Amino acid sequence: MALRTPLYDTHVKAGARIVEFAGWDMPVQYAGILEEHEAVRTRAGLFDVSHMGEVVFRGPRAAEALSRLFTNDLRKLVDGQAQYGCLCRPSGGIVDDVIVYRRGAEDWLVCVNAGNRQKDFDWLLAGEGPGVAVKNESDDWAQIAVQGPKAPGLVRRLSKPDLGAVQGFHFVNAEVAGVPCIAARTGYTGEDGFELFCLPDKAAKLWSALLDEGKAEGAIPCGLGARDSLRLESAYRLYGSDMDDETTPLEAGLAWVVKLDKGDFVGRDALLKQKEAGVPRKLVGFILTDPGIPRHGYPVLQDGRKVGEVTSGTKSPSLGTSIGLAYVPTALAAEGSTFAVDIRGRAAAARVVKTPFYTRKQG
Repeated sequence: MALRTPLYDTHVKAGARIVEFAGWDMPVQYAGILEEHEAVRTRAGLFDVSHMGEVVFRGPRAAEALSRLFTNDLRKLVDGQAQYGCLCRPSGGIVDDVIVYRRGAEDWLVCVNAGNRQKDFDWLLAGEGPGVAVKNESDDWAQIAVQGPKAPGLVRRLSKPDLGAVQGFHFVNAEVAGVPCIAARTGYTGEDGFELFCLPDKAAKLWSALLDEGKAEGAIPCGLGARDSLRLESAYRLYGSDMDDETTPLEAGLAWVVKLDKGDFVGRDALLKQKEAGVPRKLVGFILTDPGIPRHGYPVLQDGRKVGEVTSGTKSPSLGTSIGLAYVPTALAAEGSTFAVDIRGRAAAARVVKTPFYTRKQG
C-alpha cells in the first residue's frame, strides 16, 4: 500500500487526481498541468512535498562526518545557510542529490528525495560514530513549497519575523500563519519562493492559510505534473531519471557541486580519475527541431545508430518548444551539436542548447 502525506485528505477533498509516485499517493494535478504551470510562472502555486525525507546529523563531529559523505564544501556555510550537492558511492555514482541545511555547528539537516528515504538513511548511517548521531526524522516533518513571483510576498504577509531578509539558499525559524516552521528560500521550479517545514499535524492548517491568503492573487494548489515540467524548463535534475547510482556528478553536469580540493570524501578518488581521464558522456539539454515530444528512455541516434538516451523530455508550456535532457558522447555535447531522437520509430532532429531552457524574470 502506498504511503500518504499529512495533506492526503486535503488533496482528495479538493478534487486532486491522485497517482502513485515513489511509493506515495500524491496529487499529479488539480485544475490541470498547464494551468498550474502557468500559475507558478506568473503568480504562485502550492506544492505538497511532504514525501521528501529528512536525516539529521548532530554532535561535535557532525560536520566532519557529513562532509566525508558529501561532494560540496560544508565549510563555506554559516548558520542558517543551505547547500546543494551529492552523496556518492566509491565508484563516483550518485546515491542521491540532496540539500544540506546548517542549523548550527553541531546540528545539520539533510533533505533527501522521496524515493531514496531509506536508501539514503542507510548510506548516511556510515557517518555515525563517536561525537555524531545520525537520525531519520522523515516522519517528523511535513513540507510545503510556495513558488512563483507572488510567493515570497504571500509567505511574508503571514510570517513572524519578517522574511524579507532571507536570501536564496538561506533559512530561518519562523511562524507562518501561527505555525512554527523552518522557512527556506529554496525550491525546485526555477521561480522564487519558500519551502516550509512544519510538524505533520500542522500541515493542513498551514496549507489552508496559504491558499486563503494567496487566493486574491491567483495562487492555486499544484501537483507533481506541473512540478516536473517546471523543473525541466529550469534543467533541474530528477534522481532516477537524469542520474542514478551508475552516473557521476561530472557526467550529470553537476561538477560545480563537486569540490575535489576540500579534502577526502566518498567517491573523490573515482571522480578525480574521471576528471583527469575525461568524461566519456555528458548530460545535455536539447530542443527538437522536428515535430514530436521526447520522453524518458527514447534513444538518441547519430547516423542511425544509438549513441545515447533521453532522460527527461516534454513540450515546454512556457516556451512552446519540445525540450529534453539526454546523455550523449562528449563529442556531441557542445552547444549547437545535432543528433536525432527516436520517437516511436521516427527520427526527429534535435539540437544541443544552453541550459536552463527557461530563466525567470528578475524584478
